[in-house]
Amino acid sequence: MSAMMQTRAAKRWIDWAIILCMVLLAICMLLPFLWLFSMSFRPVADAYKMPPSFLPPSLDFSNYVAVLSSKVPFVRIYLNSVLIALVVTVGQLVTCTLAAFAFSRLNFRGRDALFFILLVGLMFPAQVTILPIYLGYAKVGLINQPIGLGLMYLTSSFGVFLMRQFMLSQPKALEEAALMDGAGYLKIFWRISLPQLRPALSALGIITFTQTWNYYFQAKVLLGKQDQMTLPLAMDVLRGYMGAGNLSVVMAAMSMSILPVVLLFLIAQKFVIEGITMSGIKN
Repeated sequence: MSAMMQTRAAKRWIDWAIILCMVLLAICMLLPFLWLFSMSFRPVADAYKMPPSFLPPSLDFSNYVAVLSSKVPFVRIYLNSVLIALVVTVGQLVTCTLAAFAFSRLNFRGRDALFFILLVGLMFPAQVTILPIYLGYAKVGLINQPIGLGLMYLTSSFGVFLMRQFMLSQPKALEEAALMDGAGYLKIFWRISLPQLRPALSALGIITFTQTWNYYFQAKVLLGKQDQMTLPLAMDVLRGYMGAGNLSVVMAAMSMSILPVVLLFLIAQKFVIEGITMSGIKN
């Protein structure tokens, strides 16, 4: 009995040690964000004060007012980022899900070879494909058009891979029964497969939205006018040449720019974890 109690006590101490480590790691991850919001409420003179204080002396909202009233059309740029992120997210949810259904449920010649070629696309960075995309966009008039940046990523190899792996974990019994009853593949996809994909759809949607929200290189190449920029480019403009801009104003702009992504992740983080975890399970 004493040995069992000692074992339980040891496991309890191990659990508390793991929790403590996780708390410390969480604090380390949150500190940059807390410092960002803290800096956004400081006057610029206090931003460079040494030694720095973690908490602002007062909540000064003048930096946020300065962002909204600056020469940079921040509200228009914000709407550009929202439009692009929504177009890409909805596009990938539709195209990646349909493609994953074909790769996981349909038997056709060259399916595995085609899927392998699709995965090879994951190895190529955006810098490799941006030149032909730029030349093509120049011919059709999509340069300096925010919607053009969204059209680039209406589908993705990663999204197809994630959704396919999740579909492979689903039982096929219901689909086979539906086929025997005369249901078509589109009906099976809509009525049987899609309702089971909520965790994977949530995970893909949040990952896609976050990645699209942070696009910098692609936007830098395709979007040159200020009123057509996205938020990462607006941060560059506010920062000024050689970082000569108002640091507190830049921090206020960054605080507003990351807020939608942070809130989205906090609301649906469990779906991200569940979707990625279940995508690795097979029958």
